[in-house]
Amino acid sequence: MTFDDLRKFALTWPEVEDGTSYGTPALKVRKKLLARLKDDGDTLVMPGVPFEERAMLVDRAPKVFSFTDHYRDYPIVLISLSKAKRADVEPLLRRQWLALASKAARKAYEAGSM
Repeated sequence: MTFDDLRKFALTWPEVEDGTSYGTPALKVRKKLLARLKDDGDTLVMPGVPFEERAMLVDRAPKVFSFTDHYRDYPIVLISLSKAKRADVEPLLRRQWLALASKAARKAYEAGSM
């Protein structure tokens, strides 16, 4: 999977737009960070992942999921896109989108009218 692959499906969701964060490509929802690519061009910074879930993901698939000391105190997991499949990334991204999207966008999504 690449960031472009991720962009293609995420940009089909309401209110998702291209942006930048720390000088790297990012996806945003209503000007809030959905996810961003790190400088290495492969690592996705994925916010909105509770600590317990992050630990489970890292234990289950350490080649795909990780975190560094910098992110230790934040609900963020790092995803190696070159080793990830859409099924690894999309549920986490969708959940974060639902947390950031407007009530109307969430309602439309839940009603299946997206």
